[in-house]
Amino acid sequence: MTNPPDNKGLNLRRRDVLFAGSALAAASALPMPAFADSLSTALGDNTMATLTTTDGTKIFYKDWGPKDAQPIVFHHGWPLSADDWDAQMLFFLNEGYRVIAHDRRGHGRSDQTDTGNDMDTYAQDVFELARALDLRNAVHIGHSTGGGEVAHYVARAEAGRVAKAALLGAVTPIMIQSATNPNGVPREALDGIRAALAHNRAQFFLDLPSGPFYGFNREGAEVSQGLIQNWWRQGMAGGAKAHYDCVKAFSETDFTDDLKAITQPVLVLHGEDDQIVPIDITARKAITLLPNPTFKSYPGLSHGFFATHPELVNADLLAFIAG
Repeated sequence: MTNPPDNKGLNLRRRDVLFAGSALAAASALPMPAFADSLSTALGDNTMATLTTTDGTKIFYKDWGPKDAQPIVFHHGWPLSADDWDAQMLFFLNEGYRVIAHDRRGHGRSDQTDTGNDMDTYAQDVFELARALDLRNAVHIGHSTGGGEVAHYVARAEAGRVAKAALLGAVTPIMIQSATNPNGVPREALDGIRAALAHNRAQFFLDLPSGPFYGFNREGAEVSQGLIQNWWRQGMAGGAKAHYDCVKAFSETDFTDDLKAITQPVLVLHGEDDQIVPIDITARKAITLLPNPTFKSYPGLSHGFFATHPELVNADLLAFIAG
């Protein structure tokens, strides 16, 4: 037996549509400048904040909250965008912080670059963003590829720019299997990611979040179609060439020297059931290289643990930042 339609929600939507239509009709009778202002009010301000880097690439970013508050900068994972941090940005904004997140070049709403999709350039983009926004005493939080970006940037940041950092499910110190990293991810597995992306990116970007990324392939998992669809939406907004190149950037960059060079306190968080970035070859090694680490792992949680369990992660991040 199907449930009756929710007429209350339907009536609200009709009312909202009628209200917006009336506002637009009234605004259209105004002189053009006034009409433009009224249209902006009715539809919302859709202006996109972008930074043009020294190589001419436009980087999209969000910058919310008091500009004199301590900044928290969020760095997203592959192949997503700043939107992946919505739950954290809203939480920390409500706590009084200034929250910033950018779409890495080639991802989201930033330019779909066919060159410069490497960790050195990613870190340089962050360097330019921090300088343009005059970010000081900032906390940089990165997930997965974004964790590598944080390590690569913080190790090189200008004095006074960074107070603390957090690495969540991060790819540090290095992912790929080699003679010096025998337990790493085999190159064949990474080539498989590239092949799936090149063959049918749209399907691959459904399969990955539907399965191992959020642990939805585990027995008894509570599957969120919203998370799956939002992952797909973010991924498909970016450029295929940049995503293809980024596989090499996140898997083959060696962040060992970066981790050793970071003197600021670093919080390392990782899901113990991470099927994408295994904890034993990343987080457990990273904490032996960092001069000032704090480590916490989450039993049974996946690679995307901050999205599936924001209440746990937000509380741990806040304790670290405010402590």
